[in-house]
Amino acid sequence: MDNWLLSAILAMFIYGFWGFFPKIAVSYISPQSALVYEVIGAILVGLITLFFIDFRLELQPKGVLFAILTGIAGMTGTLFFFAAAQKGKISVVVSLTALYPLISVLLAVIFLREPLTVKEICGLILAFGAIMLLVA
Repeated sequence: MDNWLLSAILAMFIYGFWGFFPKIAVSYISPQSALVYEVIGAILVGLITLFFIDFRLELQPKGVLFAILTGIAGMTGTLFFFAAAQKGKISVVVSLTALYPLISVLLAVIFLREPLTVKEICGLILAFGAIMLLVA
């Protein structure tokens, strides 16, 4: 099994828990409080990672900027995800928000000039159809 495939499968399982745990959390605390506690969990993972790389962070300015923007986008999205999880069915909320690759793909096509194959376009159309079915 390729190294990236194992990582992707592990990410899928871990993200499965990430999508499930908030429903329980926001049944006890507000989405805003849940977000702060999630950040504490993220800091713990960051500190452990920092230890494993011997506290040597790379400091290329564009990389740092986009990593920080990733954190801002991720945490802002998470706040909205928690708010949706508090009020909606988690099965629908997770399914709908899990279609975020549609946005990522469109951004990659527009800004990175990544080409799409016919198969990928069909997949995007089906994903868009899934959105329509989930929210209808």
